[in-house]
Amino acid sequence: MTTVRLPIGPQHPLLKEPLSLQIDVAGEQISEATVRIGYVHRGIEELTRCRSYVQNVHLIERICGICSHIHSTTYCQAVEALLGIEIPPRAAALRVLLCELERIHSHLLWIGVLGEAIGFTTIFMYAWRDRELVLDIMERLSGGRVSHAANIIGGVRVDLGAEEIALIEQTLDTLETRLSLYRDLMVHDRPFRLRTQGIGRLSLETVQALGIVGPTARATGVDVDMRRDAPYAGYGGLSFRVIVGSEGDVWSRADVRQQEIAQSLSLCRQAIRALPEGDLAVRAPARVPEGEVVTRTEAPRGELIYYVRSDGSDRPARLKIRTPTLPALMSLAGLLRGVQAADLPVVIAGFDLCIACADR
Repeated sequence: MTTVRLPIGPQHPLLKEPLSLQIDVAGEQISEATVRIGYVHRGIEELTRCRSYVQNVHLIERICGICSHIHSTTYCQAVEALLGIEIPPRAAALRVLLCELERIHSHLLWIGVLGEAIGFTTIFMYAWRDRELVLDIMERLSGGRVSHAANIIGGVRVDLGAEEIALIEQTLDTLETRLSLYRDLMVHDRPFRLRTQGIGRLSLETVQALGIVGPTARATGVDVDMRRDAPYAGYGGLSFRVIVGSEGDVWSRADVRQQEIAQSLSLCRQAIRALPEGDLAVRAPARVPEGEVVTRTEAPRGELIYYVRSDGSDRPARLKIRTPTLPALMSLAGLLRGVQAADLPVVIAGFDLCIACADR
C-alpha cells in the first residue's frame, strides 16, 4: 500500500498555535508521525535574568494568554517563599477566585475547540459564548481579558466590592444552568460519542512513564490534583471533589473537564462567600535572599512547576518552568500511530495543548 506524507502546520486551520506534524498515511490509517515545536520560542526563562523580580511578574504573564494568571501566581509563590513572607488571607482567597475563573474559561475554550474539530460548530459557539461571561468578570476585576496583572509579590492588587460580588454570583448562576447543555451533549449525543469514545486512548503506563498531568492524566485514572494534594493560596480551607475518569480517551477527557467546571463554580462561590477582611498585600523587599525554591500549582492543564534560584540580588539567578503540555506532546507521536486519518483532529484537539506554555 502506498504511503503518503502529509505535512500539517505550523500554520493550519486545525491548530490554534504553531505546531508542525509530519504524518505518514497508508490508506486511511496513520502509520508514522513526528512532532516539532519551536515556532513560538521567546527565550522567556533567559529574559527573567535580565529583569527585576517585580518586572518579571508581568513578563511571566506573557507566557500564555489562556493561563496567564496561574503562571504569575506560581512565580509569586516562589519569590514569596524565598523572601519568607506570607500573603494576607484576603489576597489568598482572591488568587483562588481568579485561578478558578481562569480554569472555567480554559475548559470552555477547549470544549469549543474540540466541538469545532469534530464538526459541531454549534457547541463551539455555545462554549465560547459562555466563556465570554467569565472573561467579562476577569476584565471587570483586573482591567484585562488576557493578561490581568492581578498578582504582585506579597499579594494582589485587585479587590472585590459589593457590585463585583453580585455580578460574579449572577454569572456563576447563569453558567451553572448552562452546564446541563454540555452534559447532555456528552451523555446523550450519539455522534459526539462515536467521534470521541475509544479515540486517542492513553494507557496508565504511558501517563506514568511520561509524567502526564492534569485532566488528561485524571481521565486515565490518576487521582492527583495539586489543589488538594499540596494546597496553596487559599485552597486549604475549601472543599471540592477531584474528578477522575477511567477510559483515557477523548470522551473521558471531555467528561472530566465538564465536571471540573462544576467544581470550579463551587470553589468560586466558596471563595467570595467566605472572603476574609484585611489587607491585599504585604510589603516585599526588592532584594531576595540567596537560596532556591521549587513551587507547584494546578494549572488548567495540570501541574505547573517553577524553580527559582536567587543569588541575593534584585534579579533571579535562574528560573526554570515545567509546564503540563510538554509531557503530553511527548506522547502525541506514538498516540497517532494506527489512528484513522479522519480522527487526527479529534486526537490533537483532545489533548488541550498549549504550545505557548511549552515553547516559551
